[in-house]
Amino acid sequence: LCIRNWLASLNHSQFSDEHIKLSCAVATNRLIKMTAEDNKKATEPPCKKARPSLTQEHPHHAGGAEALRLAAGDHEKKYDGDIVRKRTEVEEQVLAKEQLAEEIVEALPQDASSMPTVELFLPEILSDAVFVGHLVTDLDSVAGALGAAELYGGTPALASEINSETAFALEKWGVEKPRPIEDILKETPKVDICLVDHQQTSQMNPSIDCEQVVGVIDHHALQSKTLVTDKPIYIDIRPWGSMSTIIAHTFLTHKRRPSKAIAGMLLCAILSDTLNLLGPTTTDWDRLLVAVLADIAEVGDIQLLASQQFKAKSKDLAHLSAVGLVNGDQKSFSYSASGFQGEIGFAVVETTDDDIIMERIEE
Repeated sequence: LCIRNWLASLNHSQFSDEHIKLSCAVATNRLIKMTAEDNKKATEPPCKKARPSLTQEHPHHAGGAEALRLAAGDHEKKYDGDIVRKRTEVEEQVLAKEQLAEEIVEALPQDASSMPTVELFLPEILSDAVFVGHLVTDLDSVAGALGAAELYGGTPALASEINSETAFALEKWGVEKPRPIEDILKETPKVDICLVDHQQTSQMNPSIDCEQVVGVIDHHALQSKTLVTDKPIYIDIRPWGSMSTIIAHTFLTHKRRPSKAIAGMLLCAILSDTLNLLGPTTTDWDRLLVAVLADIAEVGDIQLLASQQFKAKSKDLAHLSAVGLVNGDQKSFSYSASGFQGEIGFAVVETTDDDIIMERIEE
């Protein structure tokens, strides 16, 4: 009625009776909708009601989600000087998972000593084990070994020398490089071993005896040359984009908070293995854990971190020989079929600068 009287008091040449009726109808529908929403909020339990975003006080929450909102429009990000670009996939996913990530992180105890007793299974046999990844080791292998050692209690080890991307992550988060598995086995030859990020004997460091393997934590398919044991061992294999996602998820299910440095290493490993959440093996678990780990590691700009580590990853390629390139990240598989019997190797080269590779095709 107020809207009708106000419109009627104005110049009728501007507002016809149809305009007045339409405006009243729109306003009435809007009021009905607002009233329904208010009633719904009033009946929601406290845990369901909206709460102020933690990013207002902590800008690092969920990979700098607050910074991502400096937007000129949907799916865009605006910088100082009116520079606008499209949001990347990792930024979109971190924003989408922000609220859930904050709730998870806030629920974790700051002090491990305050954690209540939780009756969840943690294999005791891993408490003193050595966690080691595959040959031609990558960031997921190293970060996974470090994370598993902190989670279960044990020692991380290297199966081979690290690449430039892993070196970047270790320096970025101030983490000491693990020792070679050969050195550890010389000191304690009978130590228990847990394989991370692999389960094929062809990818194992040759110094490891299969009889010493007491566990496997991996995200790859079970194919040829899979480890065979005489006794039951601990197995955790999930079809996720990164082995480090599994370790991060286990931290959460046991209400454990990884240290900032380990959270950062696990975060970088997930970004690496999922190609910045764009790879075909990426799952919702990877997307959620990226947001959670970015929060714990206090990452202010998730895209900047991803760009820095992928640039570091490409750095190695320019100095590798052709043989080094095709053997750097290669997995071999045995086949027996009509007309062929033998092994085939599949190699992958990941880079943000494809010219480095394309210029060397003939070589």
